[in-house]
Amino acid sequence: MIVAPAEKVHQSLPAMKLNFSAIIAMNLGFFGIQYSFGLQQTNMTPIYSYLGADADQIPLLNLAGPMTGLIIQPIIGAMSDKTTSRFGRRRPYFLIGAIICSICLFAMPYSSSIWMAAGILWILDAGNNITMEPYRAFVSDKLPSNQHALGFLTQSFFTGLGITLANLTPGILIAAGLISINARSANHIPYTTYAAFFIGGVVSIGSIMYSCLTTKEVPLSAAEIEKIKAEPGGVGRVLGDIVDAFKVMPTMMKKLGLVYLFNWYAMFIYWQFITLCLAKTIYNTGNAASDGFASAQLLTGTVNGGYNVVTFLVAFPLAFFARKITAKRVHLISLLFGGLCLIALPMIHQPLLLIVPIIGLGVAWASMMGTPYAMLAGSIPKAKTGIFMGILNMFIVLPMLLETITFKYVYRYVLGHRPENAIIFAGILIVVAGFMVLLINKSNQTEEI
Repeated sequence: MIVAPAEKVHQSLPAMKLNFSAIIAMNLGFFGIQYSFGLQQTNMTPIYSYLGADADQIPLLNLAGPMTGLIIQPIIGAMSDKTTSRFGRRRPYFLIGAIICSICLFAMPYSSSIWMAAGILWILDAGNNITMEPYRAFVSDKLPSNQHALGFLTQSFFTGLGITLANLTPGILIAAGLISINARSANHIPYTTYAAFFIGGVVSIGSIMYSCLTTKEVPLSAAEIEKIKAEPGGVGRVLGDIVDAFKVMPTMMKKLGLVYLFNWYAMFIYWQFITLCLAKTIYNTGNAASDGFASAQLLTGTVNGGYNVVTFLVAFPLAFFARKITAKRVHLISLLFGGLCLIALPMIHQPLLLIVPIIGLGVAWASMMGTPYAMLAGSIPKAKTGIFMGILNMFIVLPMLLETITFKYVYRYVLGHRPENAIIFAGILIVVAGFMVLLINKSNQTEEI
């Protein structure tokens, strides 16, 4: 049950302002999480294609991400709110999720069939979501409200850095002469993909271990621990807390859900179809066995790596502008700019000119990964941070789930089965998301629960 104002007594010590190096250390684990996500974004569509999947199967095969996020994130968020272990409230979940992720990253390239790859992806995404949700709450726990924007946009910085290196790793290995672009295993998956996933397995567990060992959590007071232990436990209590949180959800959060509907439906389309689009528009091929398709996969890594370079370059400037002109205006401008640049991407036929959509998408992605969390953090009770961050992330995965169910038909009957049209459609949706930000007003951001 949501804590009423009259009950807010004997709480844990208030969050203390941290220096920049401490904020970097506490968020380093996010680098490993996003390295894993980066590998999925760039490589899952090609992996499915190498294993024989058709283009219109791709959305359904990527169902793992939205389904595991929908189920796991609010539950783990609620559980972490009630965890009183000697290892902390959030950190045990970081470590469990990281171990699962690392094992799956090592296993993924050995997939011998479409459904084996899909099954490993389900477990991998479960591990990522176990780690992700408590990490959002961790930042809100540790930092005072005037550092929320910096804390969450530091996660945007590591999002950009992690995904950048994940995307660029195969190209770096090829450029260094360590692996040939055409070298493949018996399942047709390039050896560069094997190497990238192996590196990802090490990075995932290593970076999260560093954050766990260097950053202590804010301890709960004796009264808070006693109150948690006095409450009934079990699955029913967790589900009840989630239902209670939905009943008192801030208006601002509901309106963010509308923004998320458009921008996350769009991003899922982008990740699934960017390689197929570049294969058509740059290399004029749709044959997954061709060298042109392999080159498109590498170019996807460059594009995704490029926009994530922009993400970590602009994350801290966005935090500065959020303080100056409000987070709402930063998010509005970022989404409009990113959407328009994505619309232009399929019209480009020279790789060098892709720099324009790379910049726009990078700015939008930086804002997506940090600004909404900074807007929300001051509007929710500290004792329920995990639940509300989990619900906000449900607003990410629900559009993704909707996309996996509906986009097959949009792609086939509206977009003419053309991947370049899918990318244009994604850009239009991000522009619409930008205009939806206008629905969020100042009172929505400051209302109390």
